[in-house]
Amino acid sequence: MTDHDHSSAESHSDESHAHDDHSHGESHDHGHSHGESHDHDSHDHDDHAHAHHAHDVNSVSAAILTVSTSRTLDDDPAGDAIAAAFESADHAVAARDVVADDFDSLRSTVDRLADRDDVDVVVTTGGTGVTPDDVTIEAVSGLFGKELPGFGELFRRRSEAEIGTRVVGTRATAGVVEGVPVFCLPGSENAARLGSEELIVPEAPHLTGLATRPDEKE
Repeated sequence: MTDHDHSSAESHSDESHAHDDHSHGESHDHGHSHGESHDHDSHDHDDHAHAHHAHDVNSVSAAILTVSTSRTLDDDPAGDAIAAAFESADHAVAARDVVADDFDSLRSTVDRLADRDDVDVVVTTGGTGVTPDDVTIEAVSGLFGKELPGFGELFRRRSEAEIGTRVVGTRATAGVVEGVPVFCLPGSENAARLGSEELIVPEAPHLTGLATRPDEKE
């Protein structure tokens, strides 16, 4: 190899090495930039989650209404299960009542409970099936200013493991009545426990806070 060729090769090698170093630096800087972007996205997500729960209340006070022509407050396992779910989570039970499967009585009782100053959430149990006297859904849904269809959907999904395809006959539903979330559960003790422990009690503070949040346009 001539001196010129050798010098040229060394020069090319140096340029290539410098180019590699420069590329590596660019790659490193890019990785750093990506990390900064990831941190920023994570921070934005945390801020959004915090803002989403900013209106949650610390505790709620529940009214429990058992729909039955045969039960009493002394013999109400479904109502007892719902009350236990609230109380074990350090929430209060402001009222318990039993009402017959009667459209007008049901509607007026739920309306009265939702209007109480000491009630943040109402839970009914019973009358959600498909027999002629199951009128809870018809009586209560007419009071809803807003529906919460996700509650019934998720309740049926959770119930399928226990009752299988019979879940199609379960019409559990929920909605908001004058700023008060109202949940309608089936009358069995297991259904009442599942719905209250796994769905209602965990979400009641969040839904209550949202339902009573002042209109920001005002």
